[in-house]
Formats: sequence, structure tokens, C-alpha cells
Amino acid sequence: GSVTLFAFDKGQALSEHTAPFDAFITLLSGTAEITVSGKPALVHSEETLFMPTGSPHSLKAVKAFKMVLVMIKA
Repeated sequence: GSVTLFAFDKGQALSEHTAPFDAFITLLSGTAEITVSGKPALVHSEETLFMPTGSPHSLKAVKAFKMVLVMIKA
């Protein structure tokens, strides 16, 4: 798998896309609105969200945030 650190300023976004592997996002700070398969969720510092393989997802920074993305190649 892979581990990637991202940082977004308030208002920055990542448009809808898919990933070929299961993924976990853990916010290290801030707040993000993350939409997975059409279902939005507010994710706050120290919370984790699971995204299954092939699920369309997008995100927007409600507050500036940092996150770790862990992709698991099975």
C-alpha cells in the first residue's frame, strides 16, 4: 500500500474521483467535508473515514486541515 500526507487550506477542494484500492483517511488537524458515494460527512481532527475500492469520493476543506491517506493494496 501507500501512505501520503496532504494539507489543504480552507476552501480548497479535490473533485470527485475513484481509487483502485480501499483507503482510510485520518485527519490530523482541522475539518473536512468528505463525500463518499454521494453521502457527505464532516470529518474532524483525529477522526478516520473508510473509502471502499471504486467508491466515488471528493473533499473540501471546511477549515484548513492535514490528513494522512492510507491506501491498502490487497
